[in-house]
Amino acid sequence: MSDASVATSDASSGLLSPEEVAAAQGKIQRLLDGLGTAILGQQELLELAVICILGRGHMLLEGLPGLGKTELVKSLSALMGLSFRRVQFTPDLLPGDIVGSPILEEQGGTRRLVFHRGPIFANLLLADEINRATPKTQSALLEAMQERRVTVMGETHPLPGPFFVLATQNPIELEGTYPLPEAQLDRFAFKINVSGVSSNTLEAIITKRRHGQPPELGVVISHEELEDLFAMVDRVHLPSAVANYIARLVTATHPQHEDSPSECRRFVKYGASPRAAIAMSDAARAAALVAGKPNVGFDEVRKIASSVLSHRLILDYAARLEHWTPPKMVDYLLDAVPEVGRAVPEDLQVSSSADKASSASNAN
Repeated sequence: MSDASVATSDASSGLLSPEEVAAAQGKIQRLLDGLGTAILGQQELLELAVICILGRGHMLLEGLPGLGKTELVKSLSALMGLSFRRVQFTPDLLPGDIVGSPILEEQGGTRRLVFHRGPIFANLLLADEINRATPKTQSALLEAMQERRVTVMGETHPLPGPFFVLATQNPIELEGTYPLPEAQLDRFAFKINVSGVSSNTLEAIITKRRHGQPPELGVVISHEELEDLFAMVDRVHLPSAVANYIARLVTATHPQHEDSPSECRRFVKYGASPRAAIAMSDAARAAALVAGKPNVGFDEVRKIASSVLSHRLILDYAARLEHWTPPKMVDYLLDAVPEVGRAVPEDLQVSSSADKASSASNAN
């Protein structure tokens, strides 16, 4: 069978061919290289951000000021040619300032309410310092993040596709802020903690700034290519064993479940929702494509587990006294939950032992 026939057969069966995987990885690498010119020394952060986007999930970035969170979002928009709007969340921000509001206008001698779209009608919305707005304003994003639409005065307006919310918040200066409720946090596929960079990276940043303005970022992935990548992510094979591993990881976060590890039963108050399992499977598919693989392995699940699960775990007050944090609990779960949950049936083990004995006897 020729290579073309194999590629056609793979496409018809839904599996990705090696040629398709290589082409997709080339496009993704162009995006990562472009991000690397704008954000230095944060390769893992850039990979996780691209994985989240390809998995069609929303992302929450948390870190100290000046670490490049906003620059990352702007760079993603520029490199993918997506329409971009930024909203600075403040205590006086109203829901209408985000989704839009009806305004009374005179048309043809009569007055009627005309809906004026807010900044949420963009491919990529940057919710900067999202925890500084009131819960009422934060809730304006709930329908948009889940349904990709907004409803104003009983009228539903679809949002442009693709649609992403990328939000930032600082772990300091918490006076006058409103922590995101669990229902809002659950809408974010990823929560990524943005850490500082090394002294070598800081030196490179200083040198780059001294030699002029940062380079202008052009589009490296068109809208059509991005849609193709989304379709390829959907075709990445998720083996049943890996799907079972994801299911058991999410189930293990619930302290009342019989398979929950001991430390989870002691310190976790509420576990992750079914939405977390869906987000893990989507993100694991995207991570596999980024790695140049046509199928998901256990390594991809472990790579994205903390970003997907950490913000969905509610720890008991005693956990803080024992120095447990959500990321530490996720690491514990990854060690405690075996990758393969089903033991080999006993009759197969006996049969396998007999086969080995027979082979040894024949060899003698």
